[in-house]
Amino acid sequence: MHVGRGIFLQNNGDPDRDAEIVATEFRLAEQAEADGFDSLWAAEHHFDGYHMCPNPAQVLTYLAGRTRRVLLGSMVVVLPWHDPVRLAEDLALVDHLSEGRLVLGVGRGLGRIEFEGFRLEMGESRPRFIEHAEALVQGFETGTMAYDGEYYRQPPVALRPKPRGSLRGRVYAAAVSPASMDIMARLGFGVLVIPQKPWATTEAEVAAYRERFLEINGVEPPRPLLATWTAVHESAAAAQELHSEHIVRYARSIVEHYEFGNEGLAEIPGYEYYGALAKNLKKRGLEEFTHFLAGLQVHGTPDAVTDQLVDYARRIDAAGVIAVLSTFGHQSTAEAMRNQALFASAVLPKLQAIDTHRVLGAAA
Repeated sequence: MHVGRGIFLQNNGDPDRDAEIVATEFRLAEQAEADGFDSLWAAEHHFDGYHMCPNPAQVLTYLAGRTRRVLLGSMVVVLPWHDPVRLAEDLALVDHLSEGRLVLGVGRGLGRIEFEGFRLEMGESRPRFIEHAEALVQGFETGTMAYDGEYYRQPPVALRPKPRGSLRGRVYAAAVSPASMDIMARLGFGVLVIPQKPWATTEAEVAAYRERFLEINGVEPPRPLLATWTAVHESAAAAQELHSEHIVRYARSIVEHYEFGNEGLAEIPGYEYYGALAKNLKKRGLEEFTHFLAGLQVHGTPDAVTDQLVDYARRIDAAGVIAVLSTFGHQSTAEAMRNQALFASAVLPKLQAIDTHRVLGAAA
């Protein structure tokens, strides 16, 4: 199966450590190609230490010049935060510089701090996402950005350099709510699954998406991609300590950054699902939910991590996995380097030798 490496720059502590976090993560990202990973993935976030990567296209441009083989993906670019024509230009250049290695992951955003920081109406994110996504895909198809929608209007302009090729078959979207799954099927996008629900629920929603995609498009969708935050150690006890120290802390940062306890999200159009989630969490408690999220991620000895990732991938018939291995929670530079080195030597080769029919971009 395909095995990618996620780039994550978390520092919810002292801002003076930001420089160390950035240096460590990019050192490891550049090392990933030599380590044997198949792809690198950069996410987008703004305005706090949850993840300090404001521009995935900038990161992928840098990596295009520092690598030769790995695919370069976004996990994700949040479309409502961007001018589509500027984003299209940036992505077209990344695709040229990397000689066609771009894989585009997109999303509509959930962090209220980010919408407010950009002075954008959060309640407009769903229709803006759809319009921006349609314009972007069409622009790569035709070489011209042109769109006349309710929120996005673009008179025809040429994309130069001319896009190297179509985006179809290499666009994945982060989708959590069932409504979002349906939108991605209609857009013809694959889905990126980040575990946040009981696996039975995730499996059912991915199956419904696959059925809807086939109904609309007449073909099977690309196999999903699975992203997990992963801690591996030769000792099971030490791996459990890494889970408690770093993965649980990362899960707590999710709850805080996205305000999963904020029932007021139900009042924002398009975010009713998260308002209902907040009501349920009020009964269960945020700490219980934090540990539930952490438990969905992966930790253990190399054999245990391999088995768990294979099981997760097969549950949703995924093309492969994206492992986030460093600078989350409160990892030191030494811990981050050790985690990637052990995963690369003891887990990565086993995963790549298993289920070799699972290819990124290929239909089930």
